[in-house]
Amino acid sequence: MTSKTLTPAGCSAGAPCNPSRRSLLIATAGAGGALAVGAAVPFVVSLTPSERAKAAGAPVEVDVDKLAPGEMMVVEWRGKPVWILHRTPEMLAALAKAEPNLADPGSTVDAQQPEYARNAHRSLKPELFVAVGICTHLGCSPSSAFQAGNPALGADWPGGFLCPCHGSTFDFAGRVFKSKPAPTNLEVPPHKYLSDARLLIGADDTGAA
Repeated sequence: MTSKTLTPAGCSAGAPCNPSRRSLLIATAGAGGALAVGAAVPFVVSLTPSERAKAAGAPVEVDVDKLAPGEMMVVEWRGKPVWILHRTPEMLAALAKAEPNLADPGSTVDAQQPEYARNAHRSLKPELFVAVGICTHLGCSPSSAFQAGNPALGADWPGGFLCPCHGSTFDFAGRVFKSKPAPTNLEVPPHKYLSDARLLIGADDTGAA
């Protein structure tokens, strides 16, 4: 598996980070920076909605049938980068390992999270994780830190994501670890499956959008 990282553009330690739409999308495909740690998954090309659809915040359809285990793709919805991660069995096993060290393992703090973000894997399908790739602290884009036991994050690190701006860490379900600046888990956007191969981001069966 090749090593690439999510590197935010225009961020600096100790200052708010408000990356533009362009910089967020470049960050998701860029090469790693000094603060990115561990092995990341390869990224794949995503579907791009029309400019009119993006401006209106319309739902975005994504083809996920070719997304292999260990791969993550990024699409744009309402000007935000949305991650779609095909978790491996090892990534799913790491969720239980992380729970004792999480600030909100049941996603009960943020009332705006959809109900399907409140299970152990925070997703409609255990293997596919969908989240907005923006830290809930000051808006930086977290980097992948998928290697378990990485020395930079401690021998007990189960793998997940690191926000390089202020050090918040998240597990493979986007749940924030204790004593970190981020106040809540990563946002799970409204989404639903149109078929096994097609994912709709921006709407779900509850009417949320």
